[in-house]
Amino acid sequence: MTSVWRTKVLPGLTKIFDKDGKKAAATEFLKSFNKEEIAKEIEDKKTELEPKVVEAYEGSPPEVKALFKDNKPVKITKKNSAAATKFLDELAKIEFPGAKLVSDAVAKSGTTPLSPVITFILDKVAPFIPKEAPKAEPEPAAAAEVASREVDVEEKKEEAEPAAAAATEEAAPAETSEAVEEKKEEEKKEEAAPAEAAAEAAAAPPAEETK
Repeated sequence: MTSVWRTKVLPGLTKIFDKDGKKAAATEFLKSFNKEEIAKEIEDKKTELEPKVVEAYEGSPPEVKALFKDNKPVKITKKNSAAATKFLDELAKIEFPGAKLVSDAVAKSGTTPLSPVITFILDKVAPFIPKEAPKAEPEPAAAAEVASREVDVEEKKEEAEPAAAAATEEAAPAETSEAVEEKKEEEKKEEAAPAEAAAEAAAAPPAEETK
């Protein structure tokens, strides 16, 4: 009964749901794709492949670079399938092991049924992709020192402000008292002037009368 299902019923159902034969072709390709052999070839050609992969990656559009963002495993979705296919074509041009086989299979069957092998190739490419330099952060000791300096500056500023205000207040009364003293001196001089004039007039000899 099982042999009848596999030889007659299953092929008949496959023909109905897979009229163009894409799924069947994808299934056959997945069976024939030798991951171990391709992984070994990639390892053997590592030195030769690295500069080629970097050049292909650097010349790729942002959507391709997004495939390798944050060093996470690549996931093939409807949104990034076009970018993955495009990069596969670039990898095929530089003769990255397995890329040409997968690229040709994708052209026949599409990305969805072949996502496992596409992911495999891109995961093998990931180690060749240059890592983005992390943003430099201040060391804890340096950051603490800077914070301490800022606090000292603020404290000195706060201390200086009351002292300056007090000095201004002390200077103001001093200036006022000096002005009062000067005014008093001037008033004394003004009061003394008429008295001196009267004394001079009294001391002068009387004028002779005109005959």
